[in-house]
Amino acid sequence: MRRATNADPPAYCALIESGELDRRAALGAKRLTRCDLCPRRCGVDRTAGERGICGICARARVASHGPHHGEEAVLRGRGGSGTVFFGGCSLNCRFCQNTDISHRPAGSEVEPAELGAAFLELQDLGCHNINLVTPSHVVPQVLAAVSIAAGRGLRLPLVYNTGGYDAVETLALLDGVVDVYMPDVKLLDPALAEQYLTARDYPEAVRAGVAAMHSQVGDLVVDGDGLAVRGVLVRHLVMPGLAEESAKVFTWLARQSPDTFVNVMDQYRPCAEVLQGDEELQAIARRVTRDEFAAALEAAHAAGLRRAARAT
Repeated sequence: MRRATNADPPAYCALIESGELDRRAALGAKRLTRCDLCPRRCGVDRTAGERGICGICARARVASHGPHHGEEAVLRGRGGSGTVFFGGCSLNCRFCQNTDISHRPAGSEVEPAELGAAFLELQDLGCHNINLVTPSHVVPQVLAAVSIAAGRGLRLPLVYNTGGYDAVETLALLDGVVDVYMPDVKLLDPALAEQYLTARDYPEAVRAGVAAMHSQVGDLVVDGDGLAVRGVLVRHLVMPGLAEESAKVFTWLARQSPDTFVNVMDQYRPCAEVLQGDEELQAIARRVTRDEFAAALEAAHAAGLRRAARAT
């Protein structure tokens, strides 16, 4: 595992005095008036109360925030990962395990100063990072909050914990701001993406997005305590009957870099629409078997990924 001998300060620290964080936030806020922050490009005016697929207007919704001790070891350490769960989502995965948060959407609307205060609270609690969960549709709000919090002493790395459905133009606003990107790479077949994620262009978007993330921060680097300080950490959820998809994902990731850090996940369970008996979803209306998961791990190693494993 790659290690940093001297952990650098969070990326955004270099952008505080120049006002660049404020400039990025303002650029993002302008895009809310005809929203194109995610690949849906709904075009609604969120500042006027209009809602697109994500269901969120001008203010971010925060469902909860606090130390999370169930994340990957490189994120949680001893003090936990400082997770902020945002309400709403630009994907509509029909098997979503966070549907109560993502599809309601849940949470209270917050101003940037309130969100920044939550970041500082997590730092005071001893968390090792700020883990932004499902942030793709609230990037301008996050940038504004980071600018405020950084001016008040925030110095934790930022983790961008995304479902992988990100617009490259929006990721460009985060260049030099986000330290660790943690995208899901779910599926690479357009027909399956349309069937299960309601986004036929997901494969195209996730390929472009992960490539952009790699270009910004490179492979995952950890410090002397084994904590992530910079880079890309990919999650792949193994799904029932989709062994070929897993193999495609691993092969593509290995082409990006054989040192891509990949958490191969076995947490799939039938949720959300899958439980409603829709015939179109019957193929994924069961848990993954041990043999299926073992085969996925084998496929990851066969693809040449040197840092792929089940999370510990």
